[in-house]
Amino acid sequence: MSLGLSPKLPLRTDKRVGSYALNQTYPEMIKQNFKNLILTNPGERIMDTRFGAGLRMLLFELNTDNLKTEIVSRINKQVNLYMPFISINQIIFHDEDENLSVNPNSLEVTINYSIPPIGVNDFLDISL
Repeated sequence: MSLGLSPKLPLRTDKRVGSYALNQTYPEMIKQNFKNLILTNPGERIMDTRFGAGLRMLLFELNTDNLKTEIVSRINKQVNLYMPFISINQIIFHDEDENLSVNPNSLEVTINYSIPPIGVNDFLDISL
């Protein structure tokens, strides 16, 4: 049985490593935790009502510069509070004008980030 750092989400069985598939590296685990932080709505996590950027709550808002500013602000506040070891390098919004494959009824964001303590650069694609 292989040791891992945390269960992969969504949970799925993996008999090679035990009952559940596991995150095997720190970058993989941090990316999963970062995604959970971004997709969780405030109040959704038991015992910590401040946790979560709540992007799903903004899904049906008008796509304006104010909305993008609000999204960037929420992401930065949550990262500073819960994952201060992550540095946000860039947040890119994929608008329907620039890419015909983007659904006009969706929110698609790419977050380029780094993890300076372990020297990793990565990105997280969020599509709602």
